[in-house]
Amino acid sequence: MLLALTGATGFIGQYLLREMPKRGHRLRVLLRRPVSLPPETASAVIGDLARPQNMSAALAGVDAVVHSAGLAHAMSGLPEDDYRLLNTEATIHLARAARRAGVKRFVFLSSIRAQCGPTADMVLTEALTPRPTDAYGRSKLAAERGLAELDLDWVSLRAVLVYGPGVKGNMAQLVRLARLPFPLPLASLTARRSLLALQNLAAAIEAVLTAPGTLRRIFIAADPQALTIAEMIAALRGGLSRRPNVFALPPPLLQFALRAARREEIYHRLSGSLIADPAALMNLGWTPRLATPDGLAMLMRAGGI
Repeated sequence: MLLALTGATGFIGQYLLREMPKRGHRLRVLLRRPVSLPPETASAVIGDLARPQNMSAALAGVDAVVHSAGLAHAMSGLPEDDYRLLNTEATIHLARAARRAGVKRFVFLSSIRAQCGPTADMVLTEALTPRPTDAYGRSKLAAERGLAELDLDWVSLRAVLVYGPGVKGNMAQLVRLARLPFPLPLASLTARRSLLALQNLAAAIEAVLTAPGTLRRIFIAADPQALTIAEMIAALRGGLSRRPNVFALPPPLLQFALRAARREEIYHRLSGSLIADPAALMNLGWTPRLATPDGLAMLMRAGGI
């Protein structure tokens, strides 16, 4: 296929830029401004996605769009406006242009935050009513609903936290924690969280790109195995050929210690569950070949962050 890719300079987009040609696809990268790209990759400068230009030429002959561009952190004091403009309206504008150009499928990289907050009390499936808790999640959900109103074959991948070389944010903090040389008092935290390896995300994109028929639906994207924080630390340290070196401190004591250090938000982040069920995507034919512990070990061996 000839794929139009947005967000090629981001964490996920940079990986897809290298990976999708290995899967036999040709890429045309849609760019805000000219940048250096691999010589085998075509590009089209369309300017700001919120006000794109030359879209008919940029999408001419394209079989499918993989839309990974978006805003993860608000740029102003008005996050609802920032997210609505760049995550919702820009997505719908691009999808409309894709429909006019005859693109066969539009793949939107959404987020599990379109479905829930930072934690969830139950296993997440596509059948549950979405209840985002912040402006970012609401903007992703609004984009999905906008796609559903278009006469276009679309797919939304609600990805959980994606990890791989170059990862930032919470996973980067966990990598730095695992690198510390001393024992960590995290073994008593039994909450499990779903993650998604970059390699498995690329395979998920491949699965929805090549699925027959019309899709027009949402899929949860997550590695099948959810891990506790202690299991994540063990896998990361295993990548450095080190012992897990975690021990159990009663949760109230751990919370008290972090509160005394004015870092209680870390406790809430570590102690909450978020388990996402990717059964629907697997039923479509997606086969995640990289198990989460192996992926975390590979991340550490690759330098982590």
